[in-house]
Amino acid sequence: MLGVRREGVTKAAGRLRAAGIIEYSLGHIKVLDRPRLEQDVCECYAVVKKEVDRLLVDISSDNPWRSLP
Repeated sequence: MLGVRREGVTKAAGRLRAAGIIEYSLGHIKVLDRPRLEQDVCECYAVVKKEVDRLLVDISSDNPWRSLP
């Protein structure tokens, strides 16, 4: 899904785990320190988060699409 090789993901995850930011095992990742994770990643995180927040509508809000089947 990310378009990167497993080796690159393993290397990055290992660095984040060694820094105490995440823990992972068997394909499951647990974020231990989200503020530090956000601080350590590139500025693209903020850009992607803003776009996801814009595109994903809160279904509990008054949304005209909510009543569609």
